Amino acid sequence: MEDCYVRYAMDVIGGKWKLLIIWTILQNGVIRFNDLQRKVDGISSLMLSKNLKELKEDGLILRHQYNEIPPRVEYELSELSQKLIVVLQSLSEWGCEVYKYKKPSI
Repeated sequence: MEDCYVRYAMDVIGGKWKLLIIWTILQNGVIRFNDLQRKVDGISSLMLSKNLKELKEDGLILRHQYNEIPPRVEYELSELSQKLIVVLQSLSEWGCEVYKYKKPSI
C-alpha cells in the first residue's frame, strides 16, 4: 500500500522540470515568470507555463496576478510544498555525493 503513496507523489512532482522549478522558487522566494525561466536552464516558456499550471492545480505553488500595466505575475511555494524542503535538501546533498563519486579524477 505504501508504494501507492510514492507513486502518487511521483505523479505530482515527477517529470523533467517540476522539482527544478520548486527548487528554484525555494532558492529565490517569490519570483516572476521571466526570472524563473532564466534560472531554470533550458526550459521553454511553453513548458514552464504548463508545469506551473500543474503545480498550481496540485497545490504546490501559489500564483499571484497583479492588475497593473504591464501585468505582473509572481509565484511562490505553498504551505504544502514547504514540506518538500527537507526532501529537496536531502536530495541535493545526495546529488553532491553522486557527483563526487562519478566525477572523473584529474
